[in-house]
Amino acid sequence: MRRLLQWSLAACMTFAAGTALASECKLAQADLRGNWGQAGFAVEIADTEAERAQGLMFRKDLPRGAGMLFVYDSPQPVAFWMKNTLIPLDIIFLNEHGLVTSVHENAVPGDLTPIPGGDAVFAVLEINGGLARKYGIAAGSQMRHEIFSRSGAVWPC
Repeated sequence: MRRLLQWSLAACMTFAAGTALASECKLAQADLRGNWGQAGFAVEIADTEAERAQGLMFRKDLPRGAGMLFVYDSPQPVAFWMKNTLIPLDIIFLNEHGLVTSVHENAVPGDLTPIPGGDAVFAVLEINGGLARKYGIAAGSQMRHEIFSRSGAVWPC
C-alpha cells in the first residue's frame, strides 16, 4: 500500500528556520546530512515489488519537500529508468547503513536508458531534479530513517 505522508507544520518550520531536525525517526520522513548541512523530505515508501515498479510514473508534479523512498529486502544491484515519468528527478542510491553511494542528477523524463545504482543498493530516494545539487547531497552524505536501524545505521535514530 502506498503511504503518502506529509511533514508536520512544526517540522517544516524547524527546517525553514535552519535549526537541527528532530532526533527521532519517522516513517514519513527521510533526513539527510553531510558537510553541506541537513535536509529533510516527506517520503512515500515503496517497499513492495508493485510499488517499486510504479514509482513516480505519471505524476505531473512532486512537492519540493517530498520524495519517494524505495526499499529493498536486502542489498542488491539496481538500475532505474524514467519510463512514463513526467518530471525530472534526482535519484539517490544508498547502502544498508544509510550511506549515499551515488547520486544521479536530473534524470530525463521518459528516458529508457538504465541508470545503474551499484551492486549493493538497499534504498533509493527520488526527489525533484536539481535539489541534490542545490542542497549538496552527494556520495558520502548520510540518511536517517528507521529502515536502516537493523543494520548499523551511520546516522542512527
